[in-house]
Amino acid sequence: MAAGRSARTRTAATGAATPAAALPLDADIAGHLEHLRVERRLAPKTLLNYEDAFRRLAEAAQRDGVALRTAQPHHVRHWMARLHAGGLAPRSIAIALSAWRGLYRWLGHEGLVALNPVEGLRAPRAPKPLPKALSVDHAVALADHRQTDGDARLEARDRCLVELLYGCGLRVAELVGLDVTAGGGALGWIDRSDAEAHVLGKGSKRRSVPVGRAVLAALDDWLSQRGSVAQPDEPALFVSRHGRRLTASQVRTRLRDRAIQAGLPTHVHPHMLRHSYASHLLQSSGDLRAVQELLGHANITTTQVYTKLDFQHLAKAYDAAHPRARKKS
Repeated sequence: MAAGRSARTRTAATGAATPAAALPLDADIAGHLEHLRVERRLAPKTLLNYEDAFRRLAEAAQRDGVALRTAQPHHVRHWMARLHAGGLAPRSIAIALSAWRGLYRWLGHEGLVALNPVEGLRAPRAPKPLPKALSVDHAVALADHRQTDGDARLEARDRCLVELLYGCGLRVAELVGLDVTAGGGALGWIDRSDAEAHVLGKGSKRRSVPVGRAVLAALDDWLSQRGSVAQPDEPALFVSRHGRRLTASQVRTRLRDRAIQAGLPTHVHPHMLRHSYASHLLQSSGDLRAVQELLGHANITTTQVYTKLDFQHLAKAYDAAHPRARKKS
């Protein structure tokens, strides 16, 4: 087995995983990198990320005079804390820990260490950025915007796109998957008589969403003109100027341009309208379970992020209105 490891080490020393200009790697690390490259077939970019993580490990161990094979959990915790104190992002620390954990797991399999000192250690929790949502005024301004020049048919289509994204909280994939009528092959459709949108969401889960009056009015306007744009055999509800199903990329482009035309001060994308839909509903109703159902979230913790957005809104209102919150000049 030692001969096999030596052969792997020699190959790794000259392989793609180790840049020629880099300092020689520890033999155990080099052997593991070769295992990842040849047997696990990891992508070159992943290998470079792992090598960077292993160099951080080797440097930390050398600095503290600890042999890699004798490292203990308290050593690894100290090295992790040092990376964090040095400004390394939590996500990068998590990647490093994953690489280190794999290294010691491999060394254990090879019979070179008795324990994995990284097992059970977790990286510092990375702060999750809140989803960006439009204010009510900006969302309404976007929905009410009317483009007077250009193709009136495409203007009706784009207005309907905005109304559905903001009025129903659809994902862009759910939106472009809508067909004009229900059918065996339809991913989604809108039942105008019941005022419901039926969509196929993540995990191939179907859900129904109420459709408001503004959405239905925009839909009727678009449907009255769709026939002069769509190809005769095209089942899609939303089509491009060439008459074929609109793509998610095209929706993003149309929404971005429309937001600019409406004078909105921020970049707008389809998921921002979904966030706005959820945030504004929660602000008005306070019914977290209902919002979860409307969004099609499998877990309510996914929906709970919008309670933070709601609190942000309340905090701004407090700062603007409460006498004790105002800064004295």
